[in-house]
Amino acid sequence: METIGKTLNDSYISISQPAVGSYKDSGSKFLSLAYPVVSEDEVRSIIAELRKKYFDATHHCYAYRLGIKGEPWRASDDGEPSSTAGRPIYGEILSNGLSDILVVVVRWFGGTKLGVPGLIKAYKSSTESVLAAAKRVEKQLKRRCTISYEYPDTNTVMKVLKEYRAVPYGSTYGDRCTICADIRLAEVERFAKRFADTLLPIELQWDEEVRALEVKEEKN
Repeated sequence: METIGKTLNDSYISISQPAVGSYKDSGSKFLSLAYPVVSEDEVRSIIAELRKKYFDATHHCYAYRLGIKGEPWRASDDGEPSSTAGRPIYGEILSNGLSDILVVVVRWFGGTKLGVPGLIKAYKSSTESVLAAAKRVEKQLKRRCTISYEYPDTNTVMKVLKEYRAVPYGSTYGDRCTICADIRLAEVERFAKRFADTLLPIELQWDEEVRALEVKEEKN
């Protein structure tokens, strides 16, 4: 049997939708915005839109982190003193254990300089504000499996899918039936072995792509 992935760490936490926070200090106003993102192209597009929307702001500082390993990542001070803005934002993302996320903090200068400690506190507090408002979601790494089987074996196939909490889709029926399901990366080998142990003429075909999918809450 083919070995198709060996990782037990196949999930991480992100946010499910955009969120907004705010902070004020010595006349400066900070607007913090968090977005779920999956690519650097998406990050660049959002930042470009925010620069247009808040064209009158003094700074548009941000940090992002992508994927289960948190790479790639970047932190930008956007003109603030080095490591006083992007790093505090990124630090809060890390301390909350989040990935596939972009946080942008927009600042309007209020006339009073905050100094290095004050800036670090302001950007950290702004990020805390928006992350407190953001709804968390678990994402799992999965591979798509297409299962081919004979119609009399339908009950067996459905039983195994239920055991692995895999939601079937894309079904076709005939002399040979097919059905698709997304299987957690950590369970791929056990899933394949479970079908092999049935000794039934059931074939599995795996997509090469590994995708990060949101875990849907089960309804009682």
